[in-house]
Amino acid sequence: MPQNYFIMYLILINAAAFITYGIDKKRARKQQWRIPEKTLLLLALVGGSIGAYAGMQTFRHKTKKPLFQAGVPLILLIQGVLAVRFLILH
Repeated sequence: MPQNYFIMYLILINAAAFITYGIDKKRARKQQWRIPEKTLLLLALVGGSIGAYAGMQTFRHKTKKPLFQAGVPLILLIQGVLAVRFLILH
């Protein structure tokens, strides 16, 4: 049962990250108030790295910023390694 909650959390946080990157890109085009970069990176860090990376690629958002070019893929890699390790050990 706890695994189901964790999987649901991952689905929701990745969906939230993807949508948030899309919203921020739309706001950038309209020169409106933006979502802070800390928030975008935090969404990736707390488990939404797949959604954040997909949002970057889909919306072509933050792809030229070095912090995002390196940071989001690095977070994704670390989370992937941790997931594989967790699955193998349990």
